[in-house]
Amino acid sequence: MSALTPEHPLLAGLCDDAAVFPPGNLPLAEAVPAHLDHALGAHAALVGPFVLAAKDLPSLADITAGLPEAGLELALTSPLPDLAGALEHAGTLPAVRVVALEIALPEDAAPGEVVPTLDTVLAGRERLSVAVEVPRDGRRAEVIAALAGTPYTAKLRTGGVRAELYPDEAELAAAVAALVAAGVPFKATAGLHHALRNTDPDTGFEQHGYLNLLAATGAALTGADADELARLLGERDGATVTERVRALEPGVRETFRSFGTCSITDPTTELVDLGLLTPDAKKDLP
Repeated sequence: MSALTPEHPLLAGLCDDAAVFPPGNLPLAEAVPAHLDHALGAHAALVGPFVLAAKDLPSLADITAGLPEAGLELALTSPLPDLAGALEHAGTLPAVRVVALEIALPEDAAPGEVVPTLDTVLAGRERLSVAVEVPRDGRRAEVIAALAGTPYTAKLRTGGVRAELYPDEAELAAAVAALVAAGVPFKATAGLHHALRNTDPDTGFEQHGYLNLLAATGAALTGADADELARLLGERDGATVTERVRALEPGVRETFRSFGTCSITDPTTELVDLGLLTPDAKKDLP
């Protein structure tokens, strides 16, 4: 089977550029021009918006001063209580166009408050893609239920800088199954450093693969139970996973929207090496 182009519906916009977040930690002054280069490269269609925490907005003023109006598409991350102020601040930066929001919930946030607060803050604004981080605690089911039937999506945290920030296969499978059952689309963030399930050689952390997650989402959409999803999330054989991905309908991306990555180069290279992406997508990579 032939490889896909970056524009293919299964791959388009798959990688949100989270270069400034750990473990990449690229300085903002380097990350913004690098993102703009990716957005002009042969793999451009693979690239989603530039992800930035609201607290870092003040640093963007000088960095984006020479860019054309709305030249930088931004996915803005913000705690729910600070969202209105973050959007107001972003609106003062001519070169910035906020296209997506990623909302973190404080520990004391009640699930029933989430949607009404978003409705109030976003009333009258341009329609944005909004993903609410689903807590890894007893509120998960309530938050998912609150998002069901709304324009808002979910955000799953799949890793971090400590081992305990990585959900195991069973936990992540249960979250995917619950979101699919509720009809709530989602994005994923943190820890998805490679296409396939792996053990990080430096930290020893068990890391989920973004292709495993894509395959598991497709399986959930066709009725697979949580045990089967967990098996797919734990699969390390590249041929097995890529075969599952090749068989997916592009509509799976209506559910698994994207994932945040601290490197656009690595996913592009891995997809080419696995035969899922055309080799010319690596053109212009550093």
